[in-house]
Amino acid sequence: MLSLNNLQSVISNPVIPYVGTISEQLEPGTLIVIRGHVPADSDRFQVDFQSGSSVKPRADVVFHFNPRFKRANCIVCNTLKNEKWGREEITYDMPFTKEKSFEIVIMVLKDKFQVAVNGKHTLLYAHRISPEKIDTLGIYGTVNIHSVGFSFSSDSRNSPAPTLELTEIRPENVQNAGMSQFTLPFVARLNCSMGPGRTVVIKGEVNARAKRFSVDLLSGKSKDIALHLNPRLNIKAFVRNSFLQESWGEEERNITCFPFSTGMYFEMIIYCDVREFKVAVNGVHCLEYKHRFKDLSSIDTLEIDGDIHLLEVRSW
Repeated sequence: MLSLNNLQSVISNPVIPYVGTISEQLEPGTLIVIRGHVPADSDRFQVDFQSGSSVKPRADVVFHFNPRFKRANCIVCNTLKNEKWGREEITYDMPFTKEKSFEIVIMVLKDKFQVAVNGKHTLLYAHRISPEKIDTLGIYGTVNIHSVGFSFSSDSRNSPAPTLELTEIRPENVQNAGMSQFTLPFVARLNCSMGPGRTVVIKGEVNARAKRFSVDLLSGKSKDIALHLNPRLNIKAFVRNSFLQESWGEEERNITCFPFSTGMYFEMIIYCDVREFKVAVNGVHCLEYKHRFKDLSSIDTLEIDGDIHLLEVRSW
């Protein structure tokens, strides 16, 4: 499960320019967490995921991540192959500020890199060279780096998976053999009903033109919806509500930072506490929702629908 705390092979206070070997392969699911500070006089810095460290000829750069502060504040991403740069992809929504600290989280996915800065989704970069070719990390330019940590996907695979306490209820009740993707709407019965300490994890990918999706925890008996989570990407609102005794209550919308973006991979964790639900997205706490439906033990059904590819659902 996505956690920014259990990082391995942490490099502390590297001298910049830094060039070092990466100890394991960057398979899908790997996280790289870089914490540092932008000096007042910085005009640019870059993080390069390289194939080798050769200078002449210059090693291929599979993923070049390059914040620039001079003239246009922007992040330039690119790939260097056979000493030729490809087409630049430029992000103008700039999360870095001079004289401020930062935390970059780079997630390696099957078809792309996904980058968040300071807990906020920043950009996606489609693979042009397979990430399997990456064996070297280079950090250059005017920047102070406090730590670089890796969470290799193999580590999460070796840890025992929590038991799946869900039974999917399909309308036709036929399991699609060999389907890695769940069909929506997804409806599942929790084998062990809600209560303090219970957790539901939903992994998925937001569709490219997504407008909204919803995650509902409800009581199968009464059909009351105890928790309705409804991210609306078209207006960047994360709506929460409950549907009790045949009517919707008052919406809750306030949030420090809208955590979703089209095309992005996400892991949403819903944790049930005594007084409230707590929701985190990609390792960052997002919101609390005070229980309006008090009979927690009768919450036994999960429903998911909307503009996402659903990849995995777990509960324990």
